[in-house]
Amino acid sequence: MKRYAPIVFTICSLVMLYSCSSEETTTEEEMTVEEPQEPQEPDDTPDGLDPDAAPSENFDLSTWNLSIPEDEGDGTALNITVAEINNKYQNNKYFYTADDGGMVFKCPVAGFKTSLNTKFTRVEFREMLRGTNTNIRTQGITKNNWVFGTAPEADKNAAYGYDGEMNASLAVNYVTTTGDDNQVGRVIIGQIHANDDEPIRLYYRKLPNNTLGSIYFAHEPTDGNGSEQWYDMIGSRSSSASNPEDGIALNEKFSYRIRVIGDVLTVIIFREGKDNVVKSISMINSGFNVGGQYMYFKAGVYNQNSTGDGDDYVQATFYELDKSHTTN
Repeated sequence: MKRYAPIVFTICSLVMLYSCSSEETTTEEEMTVEEPQEPQEPDDTPDGLDPDAAPSENFDLSTWNLSIPEDEGDGTALNITVAEINNKYQNNKYFYTADDGGMVFKCPVAGFKTSLNTKFTRVEFREMLRGTNTNIRTQGITKNNWVFGTAPEADKNAAYGYDGEMNASLAVNYVTTTGDDNQVGRVIIGQIHANDDEPIRLYYRKLPNNTLGSIYFAHEPTDGNGSEQWYDMIGSRSSSASNPEDGIALNEKFSYRIRVIGDVLTVIIFREGKDNVVKSISMINSGFNVGGQYMYFKAGVYNQNSTGDGDDYVQATFYELDKSHTTN
């Protein structure tokens, strides 16, 4: 019998919006926030991870596929399907089980990208709610994707579900140390992707001269003019940032939660023995609540350095990864 690490959280049972840290909530516009409730922290390292098992035997990977920077045959990155991943797939260069049973994602600077227009390599999951049912289209408002709870009713009925939460516990093991100052040391560890834009990209970044890393995220509205909004959570995203006093070291385990309910995006960083760090923003004017906008989660490592040495790399080990949505 498989022993899975994830713990499933049900969106319907969650509070609509909360904030529980001393960090100020940032919004696109004035928000009314109800009295917060303390969020439950994910397990730091769930029991039952087997270092001799494939990732799919330790984690529920039934609704994820994987991109690795090998050639698909057309000059773009190779896609490992849901069926392949769940057939005990491992790759000792990019995706494998660690000695402690964690799930390792490792991505070099050099390699094939997911499209010819993309600058960066990735070893990253893409949410595939259709599982192995390849009769369902991967793009569009289909049972493979989800929408915001404020989307039109027709889209909510046509999609797999609406709203969403992803929880992950991980340690970033290594980041790039070569390359341009504006790219070195940064990696995306979680995302929500829409048709063409990203409601959130969650970054970890550690500069070569710092011992601790920062956490921040980008929110990209659909207006098409590149007006990304940036939010620091721990430390700073600056390329000249000093060592963040309350930063996260390489190999230090922490957890994140990315959640959307309606037009509200909430991100929480959990660390043992420290206060949770929370940031909530309103996306009411971001363009994702209109007809035709579909969502999917991504998790792993998306290397944000295209200028470093080819064999320089980013690596993270995940100890928990789960997600949930509201369904009709």
